Amino acid sequence: MHDTTLLQLIEDDFAPAQQMLELLQTEAIALLGRDMPLLENLLARKQSLVILLEQQGQRRSQLLASLGLSQDREGVQQLASQSQLGERLMQQLDALSKLLADCQAINERNGRSIQLQQNSTANQIRILMGGESPSLYDARGSTSPLAKPRTLSQV
Repeated sequence: MHDTTLLQLIEDDFAPAQQMLELLQTEAIALLGRDMPLLENLLARKQSLVILLEQQGQRRSQLLASLGLSQDREGVQQLASQSQLGERLMQQLDALSKLLADCQAINERNGRSIQLQQNSTANQIRILMGGESPSLYDARGSTSPLAKPRTLSQV
């Protein structure tokens, strides 16, 4: 009975996890194009999927805990070893784990892309504002005006 419930909980996660993977792939493209309206839309949809996946994960953990099993892969293996559905249970768990690992990898890549864009933007703003430019001296021996911060209207 509990094995069937756990299997159903795992299988119920496939659709939202697949949707998450697709959203993350779309996000990668939107990040390259700096499509802010699309990114905002994706963020809202991602947040709802994260909440759903967390709730499902909590249900699985609660089920395993109620059986006195650890709330990880080892606990599922213990349950699977005592079940006729054991092989299918582990196959589905492995498939879901791979899908979620793919989501995590794309999410990390998107995070690095965001950091790179933030650094690039900060560098561009610093250049426009005249900050951290080399100290240059003019013919009179005073510091060049290039080294002094400027407002954007003076750039």
